[in-house]
Amino acid sequence: MHILSQIIFVIIFVSAIALFAKNCRHIARNINLGREENLNDNKTTRIKNLLLLALGQKKMFRNPLVAFLHLFVYAGFIIINIEILEIILDGILGYHRLFAGIGDWYIYLINAFEVLALLVLISCVIFLIRRNIIKVNRLKSIELKGFPKTDANAILVTEIILMSLFLTMNSCDTILNMRGVGEYINTPTTHFLISSLIHPLFNGLSSSTLIIIERAAWWLHIIGILAFMNYLPYSKHLHIILAFPNAYYASLVPRGEMKNMPEIQQEVLYAMQPELAPTEPTTDEPRNFGAKDVFDLSWKNLLDAYTCTECGRCSAACPANMTGKALSPRTIMMKTRDRLEEVGKNISAHKTFKEDGKALLYDYITEEELNACTTCNACVQECPVSISPLDIILQMRRYLVMDASKAPQEWNAMFSNTENNFAPWKFSPDDRDKWATEV
Repeated sequence: MHILSQIIFVIIFVSAIALFAKNCRHIARNINLGREENLNDNKTTRIKNLLLLALGQKKMFRNPLVAFLHLFVYAGFIIINIEILEIILDGILGYHRLFAGIGDWYIYLINAFEVLALLVLISCVIFLIRRNIIKVNRLKSIELKGFPKTDANAILVTEIILMSLFLTMNSCDTILNMRGVGEYINTPTTHFLISSLIHPLFNGLSSSTLIIIERAAWWLHIIGILAFMNYLPYSKHLHIILAFPNAYYASLVPRGEMKNMPEIQQEVLYAMQPELAPTEPTTDEPRNFGAKDVFDLSWKNLLDAYTCTECGRCSAACPANMTGKALSPRTIMMKTRDRLEEVGKNISAHKTFKEDGKALLYDYITEEELNACTTCNACVQECPVSISPLDIILQMRRYLVMDASKAPQEWNAMFSNTENNFAPWKFSPDDRDKWATEV
């Protein structure tokens, strides 16, 4: 029976890893559809950002209570799953609690895992209450209707189930050990800290029933973790993984500093000095000024889209959103990811991208949303995982103005004044300081 169990386990484990690797390759391919952007400078600062923002969750601690709950869920879930190393080896080799032989250290580790499991349970319950009963404002926006809401709740419920299975498995295991049943004598006789509290639920059951419950909890726990791993590529919870590279590759330039396009600078230079313009025809593909579709964005913009946690802190801080404008930075990121996923499926189906008559601009994101942005950088400041919705907004607005000639009338007046008067105001440069003499 052990051999059959090992074979089944290996098949499930290898299949789960292969499927996860396949999904990761698809996501990496989609991100690499973006334009090149060199973000390999200042490695020391980037590593510091990774440690503080992704691992230490620095920005979350502006709200300490929520930050600690999130830290319990995040750190607890990750640390507890260190134990799956033992479960994986047990499943492959046919052992029971392979690491129990290390003695007291094993008891200390499992007790730490159990305390974290309890904290994860409590935190997930609180998060479910905040989402579905209290209904925190930023978590009940219209863009979270349907799958996003279901996704968030499903993950929280899954984590509660996985932690419950972990504690149930340990509780039954230690009772069987105390009864001296078979291979369960390998389990340390000392009661585990949290699972021992639920012994009364199982003490009245026969040993054979306890074995069934313990084995069922063991299998469901590991299968649940493997299923969770393979669900991540379809979920906002992919940020568990992508928050680390996203924090590392975050922009280091001062907020508010906008990127110039060398192509635009060249056009201006050639207009002022035509003799510098190339006379030979170029073989380079013409590039849009700005971004119309996901292909025009950088790979970092697309990484941002996949990393978005849909927490809504960006939209809650957005002055345009606060005043009822159409703009929601969270929606910008969600729609960018939706379009990128659609493009990825198109490529998977046809081996290359087949024109579908759609684009990120117009079909997913409207002019009204883009023009509502005040470029205040509040969304960038608030994002806990270093996402920049503003960068995507600016690139798409650049396309509207420079490629599609669709700037709002107010902007056109400002552009005209800047061109003629070297300032946004309708005053001649010679008259600009008259106010100082009119006393």
